[in-house]
Amino acid sequence: MEPVNIAILGLGTVGSGTYRVLQRNHNEISRRAGRDLKVYGAAVQHLNKKRDCDISHLKLTTDPFSLVEDPEVDIVVELIGGCTLAKALILKAIEYKKHIVTANKALIAEHGNEIFSLAEAQGVTVAFEGAVAGGIPIIKTIREGLGANRINWLAGIINGTCNYILTQMRDQKWNFNTALQSAQEKGYAESDPSFDIEGMDAAHKLAILASIAFGIPLQYSKVIREGICNLDPIDIYYASQLGYDIKHLGLAKRTDAGVELRVHPTLLPKNCLLAQVNGVMNAVAIHANAVGPTLYYGAGAGGDATASSVIADLVDVIRNMNIPAHMKVPYLAFQTKLLENLVIMPKEDIFSAYYLRLSAKDEPGILAKVTQALGKRHISIKTIMQQPAEFSHDKVPVIIITHPVKEGLLRAALDEIRVCGGIDNNIVTLRLENLILD
Repeated sequence: MEPVNIAILGLGTVGSGTYRVLQRNHNEISRRAGRDLKVYGAAVQHLNKKRDCDISHLKLTTDPFSLVEDPEVDIVVELIGGCTLAKALILKAIEYKKHIVTANKALIAEHGNEIFSLAEAQGVTVAFEGAVAGGIPIIKTIREGLGANRINWLAGIINGTCNYILTQMRDQKWNFNTALQSAQEKGYAESDPSFDIEGMDAAHKLAILASIAFGIPLQYSKVIREGICNLDPIDIYYASQLGYDIKHLGLAKRTDAGVELRVHPTLLPKNCLLAQVNGVMNAVAIHANAVGPTLYYGAGAGGDATASSVIADLVDVIRNMNIPAHMKVPYLAFQTKLLENLVIMPKEDIFSAYYLRLSAKDEPGILAKVTQALGKRHISIKTIMQQPAEFSHDKVPVIIITHPVKEGLLRAALDEIRVCGGIDNNIVTLRLENLILD
């Protein structure tokens, strides 16, 4: 049987890792696939750039479209990233009836509905396991392994850069900028880190996971997104005093009113398994109605780790190349015609507990105004803690943990508190989730 010819578009960290693992584990991978795999060629920006893999026998080109259109190529592996060139290449590959493997979370989250529809019409496969959580096979787990379940919620630490920064802010007592600089020096953050620290990367990944978990179309634009740029180390300290760690969490939750899709800094109890995921590691917790709670942990980025998922997709594509399209596992776990247009809940309707930090005058009656504004909206206080004055002799930090409440009600209470006098306008608000997996 003829070998399967693969074209790799992009030889950056993941592309080089994919080629390197394909070479190193060639026999094992071919045995699993049932066919010999051959890297037919690779597209790069610069032909003479030094690579992290041996490319001495690899055909290189600066024209990726020439590989996509080459009749000898069976599978296109897109590892360029971004949405402009990558989308054009994938659409061209679909037109030429090539199967596709990609690790491009932005492309799938923002344009996946269109891409999947065109691929189905052409009878080709688009595989994207490497788009979420690096080497953790979380897409296959949700789509296939948990196929007997109705998934209630999933929550994940799905951006290693943010997790590293928050870990260093907690352990080293660093401010955000110092921790970010350390992440950049170690290669965990780009020179322009905004895609990570502003939550866009995690939001792309969450949109993909939620669609597969709940059988809904991809809806990245409706993900509530907050980054970690404005997080103050003092709140990490106070959270710790109260028994919590702060993590940048992606959360998708099915409720009677619709689906919550949100990415933001979150207080988690220290005994929650997700709270114990540190450094650049990733983890996804899932609560389903048959199996109960499960947790998936591993390397969320890196050349070889993501290559593991990319090559697993390659093996699946090769195994299924001759299977009719309607008999293959659906992209989003459910047949396209059975996807549900569930309501994606707006920010004011999400339901969560909250951490509040207020700076209040140390005089009688001030806290009474706060509790009155909360009580008027039936917002129950779980914990209240007053700290010694630190920044001003007449203002003291007051930390409040609420019981779960609809966010719109909390925002209305905070608006009233800001104008009642004796309290600074800048009230720190962080969400809190009790995701105990016992």
